[in-house]
Amino acid sequence: MSAPGPSAAKLVSGSIPAHLVAQTLPAIIGVAAIMSIGIVDAYFIGQLGSEALAAISFIFPVGVATTSLGVGVMVGINSVVARALGAGDKARAARLANFGIVFAGLCGVGMGLGLWLCTDAIFAAMNAPPALMPLIRAYMGPYAAGFPLILLIMGFNGVLRGQGEARRTSTVSITYAAANWVLDPLLITGAMGFEGLGMAGAAYATVIGWALGVSAAALLLRGTALPLDPGLIARCRIGESALAILRVGLPAAFSNAINPLGLSILTARVALEGEAAVAGFGAAGRLQSFVIVPLLALSGAIGAIVGQNWGAGQYDRARAAALYAAAFCLVWGLGVAVWMMLAGEGFARLFTDDPAVIAEFALYLRIAAWGYAGFGLLIVGNGIMNAVDKAAYALAQSLARVFLVMLPVALLLQPGMGSGAIYTAELAANLFGAASAVVLVRHIFRRRDPAWRAR
Repeated sequence: MSAPGPSAAKLVSGSIPAHLVAQTLPAIIGVAAIMSIGIVDAYFIGQLGSEALAAISFIFPVGVATTSLGVGVMVGINSVVARALGAGDKARAARLANFGIVFAGLCGVGMGLGLWLCTDAIFAAMNAPPALMPLIRAYMGPYAAGFPLILLIMGFNGVLRGQGEARRTSTVSITYAAANWVLDPLLITGAMGFEGLGMAGAAYATVIGWALGVSAAALLLRGTALPLDPGLIARCRIGESALAILRVGLPAAFSNAINPLGLSILTARVALEGEAAVAGFGAAGRLQSFVIVPLLALSGAIGAIVGQNWGAGQYDRARAAALYAAAFCLVWGLGVAVWMMLAGEGFARLFTDDPAVIAEFALYLRIAAWGYAGFGLLIVGNGIMNAVDKAAYALAQSLARVFLVMLPVALLLQPGMGSGAIYTAELAANLFGAASAVVLVRHIFRRRDPAWRAR
């Protein structure tokens, strides 16, 4: 076994708060860049009319759900690489890293094909009106064809994150987001004499961005402790390596996908309240995705820190990282909730001038924003559980959150509250997620860490 030196397991020594800041700040930039794609898409698609905006509101949760499956693969790679480095086995980490990238690409091929074959069935189940289906199909065709590219990016990013290379991961994200920013106005609405392709143009801009992101990731990995070396795959025990990734990645994939699945179901319930409700709900969700970027970034950064220290047997450092992260979730989540509640209508006018859509947008923020802190605790808790090979706990938590809390609350309250019931259901689910994450993470540390076992 190779020594874990500073170039390998670099997070097992030094200040935990400093590591959290160093890993989270670049991730904030990267996640913000990714989230900005949805906002830029919504802005230019909104110029095509309210039907196009409603169509992208149906597409958004499906896109989040499918990429969340890819995130599960990334989390699995991140977890096994970080723990191998923490344990001092750099050679095994290198084999797992290279196998993981190829494995992610193959998963993307299968998922893209399934998405293409099931497009009509998925959106019919979401109560998408027949009038919107041509717009939805125009987007989903190229999106599904290019889907393997985003899974390759997930594979590369899993290797980079497992090493604590947050800046390089951020650079990959910025690369494909920037391409989307440039291409959206050209391919959606047209510019410089080009007429634009409407909804299909948004999908093509995304896919081209993904292709550039793959190229950037491959180049950036070359300068790390675990460079791209496909020859190492021949030395892997394929079944053992796949199982190691899937043991974390499969539950993490479903856990990540359950949340947007719940969002898809909520979108279907909102659709019963009319097109304005769907448009307002979808547009507010895009904005919400942007303001919770620091929480998402933290949930991604925590995995490498906890994973490497867990692999090294330094449970006190892993515990400290969890506590600092939880404190940040509470402060940021509650602060942003106040801001979003007060400025809801002003933000809505950035997307539309339709009074009905503006009203729904503001109503959503007044209710759902109070769950931001809880959502942060939920996703950071999931990141910790995935990092320590307890992804099944995160999956059980996510299932309970959606199917025992979110959906029952929505179904029970909707007859009397209308769309407000849907937003209340999301709030209730996030509060439950926070409480369950705290309980589960404390249980995990108590079993392993004497400092917590004594409490």
